[in-house]
Amino acid sequence: MFEVRIHGRGGQGVVTAAQLLSMAAFAEGRHAQAFPSFGSERTGAPVVAFVRVGDSAIRTREPVVRPDAMIVQDATLLHQVALFEGFGSGGYLLVNAARTPEELGFGEVARGLRPDRLAMVPATELSLSRIGRPVPNAALLGGFAALTGLVRLRSVVSAIEERFAGELAEGNVAAATAAFDFVVAAREELTGAQAD
Repeated sequence: MFEVRIHGRGGQGVVTAAQLLSMAAFAEGRHAQAFPSFGSERTGAPVVAFVRVGDSAIRTREPVVRPDAMIVQDATLLHQVALFEGFGSGGYLLVNAARTPEELGFGEVARGLRPDRLAMVPATELSLSRIGRPVPNAALLGGFAALTGLVRLRSVVSAIEERFAGELAEGNVAAATAAFDFVVAAREELTGAQAD
């Protein structure tokens, strides 16, 4: 079973991201589960959502305490909550940011990860340019597909198109595709740099 924890703030589509990821996994014939954990339910308050994906029925319903992957939709949370609690050095980390881990103040954590399992994606900017709103969830799911390979981009696109309609669906698909391409390009650059 692969477990994912998604951190963000109210209004950023954290719960929707979890639902879309589980829908993408389900579209690939896998078992999936998604559920949120709320503190105070208001815009801007920290929100956490959990996703489990497996090849057999998922019976546990507890929050994910040892995630295989984390998606951070708001980099301001990096220092405001116990974000990395239970997160191991073998995990995947996807952060919505255009800056480096060092610039964001979590360089030590980043250095403890395999370089091919860390991606920084300017998902808010990608969303603003594609849908006109700073909602990074769909873009991050495209980046997540590229980073982890847990689901394919076409499954993420299918989930987006099932959930949304019209221009909103088209914009979110474009944002997810752009983030996927961004992560692929960053990984190719990393691979090229390691080969030199």
